[in-house]
Amino acid sequence: MQLVSAAADAGREAAQTTPAHFLDLEHKVAPLKAQERDQLLRSLKNRFEKNMQRHQGLTWVKVQAKLEGSPAAMETLHGMESTGGEPDVIGYDEVSGQYIFCDCSAESPLGRRSLCYDRAALNSRKENKPEGNAADLAAAMGVDLLNEEQYRELQHLGEFDTKTSSWVATPEEVRSLGGALFCDRRYGKVFVYHNGAQSYYAARGFRGLLRL
Repeated sequence: MQLVSAAADAGREAAQTTPAHFLDLEHKVAPLKAQERDQLLRSLKNRFEKNMQRHQGLTWVKVQAKLEGSPAAMETLHGMESTGGEPDVIGYDEVSGQYIFCDCSAESPLGRRSLCYDRAALNSRKENKPEGNAADLAAAMGVDLLNEEQYRELQHLGEFDTKTSSWVATPEEVRSLGGALFCDRRYGKVFVYHNGAQSYYAARGFRGLLRL
């Protein structure tokens, strides 16, 4: 019964999530229609209010005012939402006056999986190439890949990637040797690993960070 239930849940999740190739990497995220904008604001507001532990001391009214003044940020958040990232506010930078949004889905965003790390890795594959790569998709969406430190900070706000894993921004000294880093959470702890950057898996995506 558990297997049947899990399969049904996965099917429902997939039906509600747009695959990564919905983005035109040349033209980035398409402008939002009024109905899409309103629906996104409702989703963000509901998530913000249900998860106050992620942003204690912050108020939705001020966040929404910032969002309504930034169409580009709204388009980026729509891309995060549409690919299953469930973005939410996780902090506020008092120096820059920016709110920090991050993908807060329980597992690595479903619509951004089966991607190798970057374009060089994608080009190095001679066969069985994935549809894209995490670095280019992040740039097209207008987000930064979480680095290891940011990933660990996110894990203080909840338990993420207990069944999946996520690529993280990789230092040049590692990438220059052909590798790339990814993280997950297992056994109550956060782990960082390495793989060939050209590898890709159905259970690995990436999490993005947006400053607004």
